[in-house]
Amino acid sequence: MNIQELSALAQAYDVNQFRSIGHQFIEMMASHLEKAEKGEGAKVIPYRSPEEEFSFWQHDFETNQRGSAMDLFQKVLDHSTYVHHPNCMGHQIAVPALTASFAGMMSDILANGTGVFEMGMSSNGLERLICEFMAKAIGFDEKAGGFMTSGGTLANLTSLLAARKAKSPTNVWDEGHAEKLAVMVSEEAHYCIDRAARIMGMGSEGIIKVPVDDQFKIRIDLLEEYYQRAFEKGQTVIALIGCASSTATGSYDDLQALGQFAQEKDLWYHVDGAHGGGVVFSEQYGYLGKGMEMADSVVIDFHKMLMSPALTTALIFKRGADAYKTFQQKAQYLWDSEQSLEWYNSGKRTFECTKLMMSIKVYSILRTHGSQVFRENIDLLYNKARRFAQIVKDRTDFELAIDPEANIINYRYILCPEEDRNALNTRIRQQLVEEGDFYIVQTTINGKKYLRSSIMNPRTEEEHFVALLDRLASLA
Repeated sequence: MNIQELSALAQAYDVNQFRSIGHQFIEMMASHLEKAEKGEGAKVIPYRSPEEEFSFWQHDFETNQRGSAMDLFQKVLDHSTYVHHPNCMGHQIAVPALTASFAGMMSDILANGTGVFEMGMSSNGLERLICEFMAKAIGFDEKAGGFMTSGGTLANLTSLLAARKAKSPTNVWDEGHAEKLAVMVSEEAHYCIDRAARIMGMGSEGIIKVPVDDQFKIRIDLLEEYYQRAFEKGQTVIALIGCASSTATGSYDDLQALGQFAQEKDLWYHVDGAHGGGVVFSEQYGYLGKGMEMADSVVIDFHKMLMSPALTTALIFKRGADAYKTFQQKAQYLWDSEQSLEWYNSGKRTFECTKLMMSIKVYSILRTHGSQVFRENIDLLYNKARRFAQIVKDRTDFELAIDPEANIINYRYILCPEEDRNALNTRIRQQLVEEGDFYIVQTTINGKKYLRSSIMNPRTEEEHFVALLDRLASLA
């Protein structure tokens, strides 16, 4: 190793430099948060085209080898969306509680993976605690259990693998597919359900999409018909999936009715509560999650309504033992037996082995602020969404798709011919994003383009809703 390489390596682990940069970094991030939260003179999104953005970083890489870390961090800030800004109403990304951000830094420095107990003692202990806490909130008994994983997509895939293990007539894990397996789900379900079924080899026919009603909830009256169609085609339906809530509209399926149908047909009942499952903490909106306790498995993202940095997801099983059956395979260098139920070796139950220390992020929030902070956040954001919806309804230049159940609102500008509305709403959203003062997204509902806002920031107020609609109307 030459002197230059040794110097670079030594510098990478220099504690004194870490301490110095750390103080500067905290000051920089605190200033960023103050600027974003006040919303004064700060762009929500400093939009550049994809090619412009890539060219910027390509040039930085070519000209700043061995450059200043603080210079890099400042550039990243200058090129990033401010989720703490009250005008940020785009994707369903939590505004992270600040203590959880510290916890994330600690996780990165410790680098203790959670897959094996000896490498993740505190993280495995905390993960069990968090999962038992979530199981109780859902309404499961002491037999429940689960684990944390990297996002709702991976959690939903894992839950359907557990469903296949429990309900497939053959042992697919060892013997491969012998039947045409299928799952039933709302046509408004998140695309990751479709993706999971395809990954599992079910093909497009194995995803039975049941139509929704005018509130975008799965039609309970059609379940029997679609189930019988599958049976007549020689398909074995193994699972029924409920949305709590759907991604596009924030609508909650009738989880109780779905649970009853699943019990009648002996199906695995899974609730995708990635976004809205957190209502289990709310007295005001808890009714929306009624029936979740009937599920065999439930997914809830902490990085959506529960104030944690991404990705932090819980997959909870009504029968904790089901979590161990999905991946039963030998790994002698990690654990002694593939059959033993070792909660402290989470790699036996998840795709990840070297898994991030997710539990510390959630536990830091609970320990610092108490579980009531989840209730307060959900109640506040859901209430704000209802106020935003009323503001839309009180105007003549916009129309609302449906009254929101969650904190997701879909609306569109209508003072133009019907045939022009899709193109116009698409254009004004793009112009709004390029200006950078607001950030919203869009979706398509029944062939119509709608502007879509997710109210994720407790500091977003009525004045921000009015200013957003006024700007969109001006652009139109």
